[in-house]
Amino acid sequence: MDSDEFIERLQVVAEEHRDLDVAIAALARDPAHDQVQLARLKKRKLRLRDEMAALKDAIEPDIIA
Repeated sequence: MDSDEFIERLQVVAEEHRDLDVAIAALARDPAHDQVQLARLKKRKLRLRDEMAALKDAIEPDIIA
């Protein structure tokens, strides 16, 4: 992957992360929400956060000189 592909993927992942934020908040407001579904969404959000961090490192590595 080149830098442009990393940036494009980062944008897609960040958008999905934001969408999950909204979905989690909406589900949590529902008094009869499904705990399993909520847990799955939260895990997916964490995986996306980790992927975003890896993509950011690939785009601009943190090199201590």
